[in-house]
Amino acid sequence: MDDPAGAVVLVGTGGISWSDVDEKTTPNLWVLLRDGASAALVARSVNSNTCPVDGWLGISSGSRAAAERTGDADNPANRPCPPPPTVSPEGAVSTWSDYVSAAADRRFVADLGLLGDTAAAGGRCVRAVDPLAAVGGATAAGTVEQYSTWSPDTLLEDLNACPVTLVDVGSVRDPDDVAPGEVAPGSRADQIAAIDARIGEVIAAGPNGAEYIVASLSDAGTSERLRLVIARGPHFGPGVLVSGSTKQQGLAQIPDITATVLASVGLPVPDAVNGAPMTVKSAPDNSQQRAQQRLTTLRDYDEASHDVHSLVEPFFTVFAYGQLVIYLIVLLVWKGRLGTEASRVTVLSRVRVLAVAAASVPVSTFLANLVPWWRFPIEMVAVVAVVGVFVALIATAALRGPWRVFALGPMAFVSAVTMLVLAVDIMTGARLQLSSLMGLQPVVGGRFYGMGNTTFALFATATILLCTAVSSWLVLQNRRRAAAIAVAAIGGVATVINAMPFWGADGGGPPALIPGIIYLVFAVLGIAMTWKRVLLIGGSVVALFFLIGVADWLRPAASRSHLGRFIQSIVDGNALDVVIRKGEQNLGILLGNAPLTLLVPAALIFVIYVLARPTSWGSRAMQRSYDQAPTLRAGMIALLITLTIGFLINDSGVAIPAVGATLAVPLILSASVTYLLDEARAAAQTRSARKRR
Repeated sequence: MDDPAGAVVLVGTGGISWSDVDEKTTPNLWVLLRDGASAALVARSVNSNTCPVDGWLGISSGSRAAAERTGDADNPANRPCPPPPTVSPEGAVSTWSDYVSAAADRRFVADLGLLGDTAAAGGRCVRAVDPLAAVGGATAAGTVEQYSTWSPDTLLEDLNACPVTLVDVGSVRDPDDVAPGEVAPGSRADQIAAIDARIGEVIAAGPNGAEYIVASLSDAGTSERLRLVIARGPHFGPGVLVSGSTKQQGLAQIPDITATVLASVGLPVPDAVNGAPMTVKSAPDNSQQRAQQRLTTLRDYDEASHDVHSLVEPFFTVFAYGQLVIYLIVLLVWKGRLGTEASRVTVLSRVRVLAVAAASVPVSTFLANLVPWWRFPIEMVAVVAVVGVFVALIATAALRGPWRVFALGPMAFVSAVTMLVLAVDIMTGARLQLSSLMGLQPVVGGRFYGMGNTTFALFATATILLCTAVSSWLVLQNRRRAAAIAVAAIGGVATVINAMPFWGADGGGPPALIPGIIYLVFAVLGIAMTWKRVLLIGGSVVALFFLIGVADWLRPAASRSHLGRFIQSIVDGNALDVVIRKGEQNLGILLGNAPLTLLVPAALIFVIYVLARPTSWGSRAMQRSYDQAPTLRAGMIALLITLTIGFLINDSGVAIPAVGATLAVPLILSASVTYLLDEARAAAQTRSARKRR
């Protein structure tokens, strides 16, 4: 913001989403939407849901923070929200020390009072109207420079006293969603109407030429979802808000508001703020029609993220157990326990189709976001149907295309489609990832761009399997050097897409993917992997990680990805807290997600067993696979290396081998079943010939 306005008014509320906005029921919010710039807001704090005081603490610190909640429920999200503090006439927040203690007990770095201190250091006074606003505007000492309670009689004076004004107009508490022990102050509709009226009063009484930011900073109860933010003023005409921290149009987070408030009055944004000043992608005009179009888009953001969030767990449960069933079916087929000799061709054909279809599911969950399935009455049915259509298209092409003559052809096709879809999505803004069943969940507030763990798992697995199929085909043609070059080229392109801060921005990806690619290149060339080479590769990968991280860190703080922010945490001495927090997240997922917990060991045991004992129960299929696909065994080892390293070094890393297995194991099985199918067809032809004699 090169030409900051003279004043900024932040109007804070809570519990309101874009689905609540309507021209008739919320006329003041509608006018702001029509004449200003808008976005869906991620209100996520430390806990899975955000209380009103948590949202204002986020404004204060420019990062995630939360007050302590008391109650009997084990999960803090199911405890009542703490009441607002009291504020003395001098502006001292009564429970400030408790907020500071709660922030210190968490492994989220939150400098409470950062906004107030920055304003004071820059000579800008801060006026807070109502207690929660005082929480947002207080300095690190727990006092706000000017304070008053809400009163229509003094509102004009209050809003024109300081360059920075924070106003709390109340938060919606949903009677059907609040935690036990908390009482909502009336119906949801009545609360929204009262808040909308107060917003109108603030806009009418505020200073001319000021920037106005209206933000819903908290949830309405125990359920979390995206909220809303609108900005109107000299720098915010009609259009869509763009966040530098989420790198998305129409999607912002609470720290972006802190950064925007400071930038609006010409103050520098401290590095500790985990957000960036919002800008605008302007609309041609402020017509009712364009406002309605923006509202539809913003509602889609909200509905898609809310609906998919509740579908992720049942989807993973069914899909993970479905994978285990596939393993069991293949085991029975290999053992000859499923189907008679006469029906063996039919059984094997169906198993092969099932395996390829299963491998087509992950990429189809991303492609499903090309269709607005969340607008249908029954979301689960709609998304399953859309995913099913894409699965049918991809599996049919994989099994019937010209590549079907090569046993690894379906593997190559599905892997190439998966890799291409994810690469194009990453390079064009990661919109398919957002709110997809196996992608990023905006309501969680973990990542909003680049490659998350599940995306990396699929991308890396597809890369190595594609390298395996291509290299096997070239080696069979006695073109071993060309095979090694192809592996290096495919792996190199994948690593660049994964590592670049403006694309994948994945710090934990390259250290996992590069060793697998290098191992496969060495195996193709027949070079033995010695301990000296292992250490050299490991050291080079670590050096590359820090080189990319430092390069990202050298960029302006607002432009850094999580790689640069991790380097900054090392500089600040907070890196250990980050590592421990991510480790706790990983352990929580492992202990709390039964399907993933089962799928990880099942998939790894399957792969390790086949690699270690190629002459055991799967000897005929796997040994023929190794003979006719000469780099398959090396590719499986490379994949095991990548998924294992990814599991060990990433937060929520338990998802990496589990999700990678959903693509890898069905494709490996489909290749192996192909050889059994060839055997069965040959045996059937022999029996038929004997009968004719």
